[in-house]
Amino acid sequence: MSHVTIVTGASRIGQAIVEILLKFPNTKVVAVARSEKLLQALQERYGSERVQYVAGDISDPATSQKAVQTAIGQFGKLDAVIANAGVLDPIGPIETTSIDKFKQLYDINFFSVVELVKQSLPYLKKTNGRIIGVSSIAAFTAFSGWYAYGSSKAALNHFMFSLAAEEKEIQAIAVAPGVVDTGMQTDIRSTHGKNMDPENFKQFVDLHESNQLVPPEAPATVYANLALKGWSDELNGKYLDFDDTILKDYQM
Repeated sequence: MSHVTIVTGASRIGQAIVEILLKFPNTKVVAVARSEKLLQALQERYGSERVQYVAGDISDPATSQKAVQTAIGQFGKLDAVIANAGVLDPIGPIETTSIDKFKQLYDINFFSVVELVKQSLPYLKKTNGRIIGVSSIAAFTAFSGWYAYGSSKAALNHFMFSLAAEEKEIQAIAVAPGVVDTGMQTDIRSTHGKNMDPENFKQFVDLHESNQLVPPEAPATVYANLALKGWSDELNGKYLDFDDTILKDYQM
């Protein structure tokens, strides 16, 4: 029997999630990202019978609606949603931070997840499906200038907690991927560092220079396995780090 997953932000970590999911037989994916070229390449590699895609801005409700419609229309069901899309900007002192940019970040990091869950929920209930929110340690740690990003991830964690408590026919969980070697880290080093406390910024530079950034495949493996296998009641609604020992059965 097939297993169908929607993956948002299907570049960087998201692309790794898609590729790991597709290593398993009978898996199908609806990949969502802004870059149609990247999505087309995924579809060409794995075939349209396994990969469908939606190119668009995830903060636009129409993108979530189309993703769910594509899953149901092309594959007939929906088993899991991995809400991976996210942005880091704006970073900086609160007195110089644009509230409009703050709202834009929330539209992507939080409200797009709410919209996608709203659209997905009727179909996930039919399959006792799973919702996995890609969170961050920034929800609990005060990184310099990360007001918007950290608070959006804290909101995401509570949203997953509430879903697990209220929607008994589905599972929901929030999992942080660690400090991953992606374009977001490149942006921190090249652009956002000037708006951070120098010592705090140096932590990210040192991780890069000492080759301690996490490869995308490591957390992607955990997300893919959670989508496919589900998890115990004791983990439902929780926030966890991808490398937590309690998730050892899902790790590389």
